[in-house]
Amino acid sequence: MKVQIVDPPAYTPPYDRSLAAALARAGAEVELVTTRFAHGPVPPAQGYDVDAGFYPRSSRLGTGHVARRPLRAAEHLAGMLRHRRRAPARADILHYQWLAVPRLDACLLPRGLPLVQTPHGLLRAEAWRRSARRYRRLLGRMDALVALSEYGAGVLRERAGIDPARIRVIPHGPLDYLTRLEREVPLAGELAAAEGPVILFFGLIRPYKGVDVLLEAFREIEGAELWVVGRPFGVDLGELLEAAGRCREAVRFLPRFVPDEEVPAIMRRADLVVLPHRDAEQSGVLFTALAFGKAVVTSDVGGFPEVAAEGAVRTFPAGDAEALAGALAELVSDSAARERLAAAARAAVGGPYSWERIAAQHLELYESLVGR
Repeated sequence: MKVQIVDPPAYTPPYDRSLAAALARAGAEVELVTTRFAHGPVPPAQGYDVDAGFYPRSSRLGTGHVARRPLRAAEHLAGMLRHRRRAPARADILHYQWLAVPRLDACLLPRGLPLVQTPHGLLRAEAWRRSARRYRRLLGRMDALVALSEYGAGVLRERAGIDPARIRVIPHGPLDYLTRLEREVPLAGELAAAEGPVILFFGLIRPYKGVDVLLEAFREIEGAELWVVGRPFGVDLGELLEAAGRCREAVRFLPRFVPDEEVPAIMRRADLVVLPHRDAEQSGVLFTALAFGKAVVTSDVGGFPEVAAEGAVRTFPAGDAEALAGALAELVSDSAARERLAAAARAAVGGPYSWERIAAQHLELYESLVGR
């Protein structure tokens, strides 16, 4: 079976490339259709082909370049028309991860092939309220939709009005390629000085991610330090730094994009990974932490409780800083409890969240659509 994984803007290369590699290992002929990732190296293609023909000029401009966005917009139509023209001869099925201009793209999808979409990021509550009107037609064009959680499937059924027969729940897989990179970079200087247990928040810092809740919870924690690692987006870093100054123990910020080769040292040094989100469907950071066998605490939003049902994370009520503080204090002081969570994380990665199982579920879906 010839499968195209399609992510024109390259919003989720770790997921795209992990899925493509897993499908290739399962025997599919896979091509990833995307663009050049502007932020740094990406996982090498393992057993699949890559067509990075989207946005050929704008993708070579720096992310802060003044011409990047207008040039990208101008290139979008040409890229979609090229994809529409080429796909029927190169694939049996098309699986979209992201489409950047949903109302336009709904009119430009190739015809005559089964179409699947995984609506990353769209199914958390805030994103759905903001984007539902733009995406309804696009979702309606798909023969099947893959939700990364039962929670996400419920959003598609109840809020988007999608026929349940068109929805398949296939979980996110572990971003375990990060555990076996050929090159790893040691900890940055501001982190290498850490002593004792480390609590880690990792990833893009956005309002819905609840870093302010985490800092409030951490105020009275003793015997550990907190790392906040990731690029701020739509938040006031000054306010977070001020809140950090009220904490008893050290809070270290690394407020920038972190390329793959820096991730392993950060994850391995962490004793506890925290996702204090106010809103979510699922999270690549969560599945990175699981891949490294880390003890994880998450809020109880979106699909996080489904991972907790596997014993792989501990949850707390979203927005409840006092409850989060209690969970952090207990786990900082109890290494055995952290190890139980870590062991459950390793078991989940080798079981329900293994890429082998996820690839088999995708191929089963693809075959049902191609046969129909």
